[in-house]
Amino acid sequence: MRPAIFPFLPDPGCLLLLLVSWLFNPARSEITSLDSGNIDDILNNADVALVNFYADWCRFSQMLHPIFEEASNVIKEEYPDKNQVVFARVDCDQHSDIAQRYRISKYPTLKLFRNGMMMKREYRGQRSVTAIADYIRQQKSNPIREVQDLEEISSLDRSRRNIIGYFEQKDSDNYRTFERVANILHDDCVFLSAFGAISKAERFSGDNVIYKPPGENAPDMVYLGSLTNFDLIYAWTQDKCVPLVREITFENGEELTEEGLPFLILFHMKDDLESLEKFQQEVARQLIGEKGTINFLHADCDKFRHPLLHIQKTPADCPVIAIDSFRHMYVFPDFSDLSVPGKLKQFVLDLHSGKLHREFHHGPDPTDVAPGQPIQDLASSPPESSFQKLAPSEHRYTLLREKDEL
Repeated sequence: MRPAIFPFLPDPGCLLLLLVSWLFNPARSEITSLDSGNIDDILNNADVALVNFYADWCRFSQMLHPIFEEASNVIKEEYPDKNQVVFARVDCDQHSDIAQRYRISKYPTLKLFRNGMMMKREYRGQRSVTAIADYIRQQKSNPIREVQDLEEISSLDRSRRNIIGYFEQKDSDNYRTFERVANILHDDCVFLSAFGAISKAERFSGDNVIYKPPGENAPDMVYLGSLTNFDLIYAWTQDKCVPLVREITFENGEELTEEGLPFLILFHMKDDLESLEKFQQEVARQLIGEKGTINFLHADCDKFRHPLLHIQKTPADCPVIAIDSFRHMYVFPDFSDLSVPGKLKQFVLDLHSGKLHREFHHGPDPTDVAPGQPIQDLASSPPESSFQKLAPSEHRYTLLREKDEL
């Protein structure tokens, strides 16, 4: 019989049941629910935030919820400060404005944010507690390698894009801004730093940041703006780390599609670097003002035979320039016209104005037809987009998957 002085103690059997229940049903982490009223404040104050964009009706979203919560439990034990790492979620049915803001088109989608800025690469790893936790640990690791001797600079991998900061001391506003930029762009560039006496030879006019582009003989470029102005140094670094013309591959195709911009693509043979160089030069010369309205890409003709077939081309026809609007594909008439002043730019402007689509359906605009020449009425549509419907991920619900299951 239990002593009367401890009337509140449960039976030993109850204690055992409670212990077993606690062991097999650990307390769930509180995942922060985001809405239009709190999203900016929460994300802006988080060093790193992983946001689960989901829909309640999606079974893949339902499967991810307990995994996401358990990963949050694991990480919050390692990073207890609430602003170090935030796990959050958005119900895309209830908050379609937020889903539209971040171009969410499949569920669930996991997006990484740093100090309120969404990273262009979403989480595409395995949907497991271990994989998600490891991903966050990787994001929290220092993206900058500290140089112990300037001789290390001479042995850098010059096939990569290198950004090097020389600072008098690590505990400074200059370095903190540099560190913030590196956290965002470390997937695109290699970041290095040197401090104090080691960096003195490179600090003849104060703290200094330089860019070493790919190529053994490529000249260095020096950042000349304020090192405490994040917007300025971020824009400069992004321009150096993210090429104007990027290569599209099977690995990054979906990621590029999710940026929501149409593609201007050069299809060329892998060893045809001359055509690529011409394309890069003309894009820089004619289309730099269109950056942000269209993605400039190049693709291996052999690997991307299927998109070429959409426009009735084969690798034997390369180099070929085409626009993929995510509705249709349009072919630049003749690669040899690439260097004609304004020709490539007009091709892109005709996309934005709707002229390319219109002329595929109805023939040349009246203003483009010589006097007495009849206007052709085309019954066929332009070739369909090659990149609109990319294969759905194993653990995400897409419109394509929905169509297949209905």
